Amino acid sequence: MIKVYCYSKCSTCKKALKWLDDNGIKYDLLDIKADHPDEKSLREYYAISGLPLKRFFNTSGIQYREQNLSKKLPEMTEDEQLALLATDGMLVKRPLLVGNGFVLTGFKEDEWAAKLK
Repeated sequence: MIKVYCYSKCSTCKKALKWLDDNGIKYDLLDIKADHPDEKSLREYYAISGLPLKRFFNTSGIQYREQNLSKKLPEMTEDEQLALLATDGMLVKRPLLVGNGFVLTGFKEDEWAAKLK
């Protein structure tokens, strides 16, 4: 079964969950704020995804802006970035979809459909 990390107040997460429900796709829902992925999981998700590590950051989030991460991330190692991501689920791009052999960040219906249908 797939895992979906979401934040209940996020409109994009609500759209993604509605899409999953409308398409009859079963999933385990995890609160990205309370039950965010740990560093080990993030390392695994990053490796599986094939995505640039920056795609795992919620670049429009308050914490991202407050910590001035757009300037700090380029100077950080991947290990430092992964450790930082693991400290706060609100830094992680959401929804975060984890399936068997794939990981997607954010909700793009065509990407999700290609992996799930």
